[in-house]
Amino acid sequence: MDLDILQAFQREITCAICLHYLIDPVTIGCGHSFCRPCLSLSWEGAPNPAHCPECREPSQQRKFKTNIVLKNLVSIARKASLWQFLSSEEQMCGTHKEKKKMFCEVDRSLLCSLCSNSQEHGAHRHCLVEGAAADQRAKLEKQMRSLWDKIQENQRNLREEQIMINHWIEYVLLVRKMTRTEYAELHPVLYKEEEQHLEELERESWNILQQLKRSVAQINQKRKQLKEMHEELMGMCHKPDEELLQDLGALLMRSESVQLHMPRPVRPELSIRAITGLMDRYSRYRVEISFHNEVSNQHIRLFDDLRDFTFRSHSQDQSLNPEKSNYFAAWGDQVFTAGKHYWELDVDDSWDWALGVSRDYPIRRLGTMLVSGDMFLLACVRQDNQYTLWTTSPAIPQFVEKPVGRVGVYLDLQSGSVSFVNVAKSSLIWKCRAGSLCFPVRPFVITGHK
Repeated sequence: MDLDILQAFQREITCAICLHYLIDPVTIGCGHSFCRPCLSLSWEGAPNPAHCPECREPSQQRKFKTNIVLKNLVSIARKASLWQFLSSEEQMCGTHKEKKKMFCEVDRSLLCSLCSNSQEHGAHRHCLVEGAAADQRAKLEKQMRSLWDKIQENQRNLREEQIMINHWIEYVLLVRKMTRTEYAELHPVLYKEEEQHLEELERESWNILQQLKRSVAQINQKRKQLKEMHEELMGMCHKPDEELLQDLGALLMRSESVQLHMPRPVRPELSIRAITGLMDRYSRYRVEISFHNEVSNQHIRLFDDLRDFTFRSHSQDQSLNPEKSNYFAAWGDQVFTAGKHYWELDVDDSWDWALGVSRDYPIRRLGTMLVSGDMFLLACVRQDNQYTLWTTSPAIPQFVEKPVGRVGVYLDLQSGSVSFVNVAKSSLIWKCRAGSLCFPVRPFVITGHK
């Protein structure tokens, strides 16, 4: 092949980022092609849209398919280089003066066919160098994809844990204030019990905060290990086939090993503390609630929005596909404009559920109400076998266990607040700040079933 044509061909199969032959080539919208790992690294953390590293054209594309044509052309070029290497006089077998066309998988050496059948190597497993190189490179590329997925998982976990620390500090401060206020409203005699509970809360929340910080340190350490291994795999991929075969050694095993035992984010949860006299106080305002205004809707976004935020929040590269549920929503017959009212609802058999109060809007505007800030709810969101509690509005995660059985709703329109109670535990789950409610409301409940 003419030298100029050969050089032009090699340029077309060379990555503009690493300046080596393309590894697992992908082509973006503008038509330029790059190594998949090179493009992934280049676009890691880049704003959306990212830009082509070569022509700077913006691209919304984030998921790619391997360019098979380019991959085959690179394979042809590598085979040509390999045979040129094996055909050189200095690479001939010194004993038999033959090409070293065989690869010994035991001692990872290149042998001629006669040496591969010798007493020294006869019991070993051999294969043609060309096939061995293609097989090992395919394993290496597969391992790089797996490792990159782990790096992204690690990054999501780190982001989630850092967000969780901020949530946790804010949440504990609010719980401390809420608990002190609730005790003050119950009875001054409970002052000592209040102080004891607050001290326990301080100790428990401090211990959990330290767990979160240790988790961040562990995730960061794992991130460093994964990144170093990814760089090592990339370096190995860029080597010629003959060097890759002889140097690969235990690299694949080490890569698999470093991907094990990925640190998981901490899911903090405060212990439930019963509040003496809480249920007696609320029960004085008990009312019977009837629900006749019912609708069903398969397209309610409340639970999906909370689920997206809770599980792998702020992730651009992972889509959640929760099981579709039929949602049944109902408004209470009563409209409350003043006074104090308390009722309970059973949530045991629910898939996703939310309960509380909503502005007295017509039922047909359900979709609008869920995003308008006119609903004050305690919501339980399920993903796989994990449950997370949230309150609205605004959306705040609740770091306590899912209530079993009945949940109480205490509506105080004098102060303009709503409280949610774990009836079985006689404990306060959450109390919206005073002044949140300044309009007539109806009781509201929504549940999902598979």
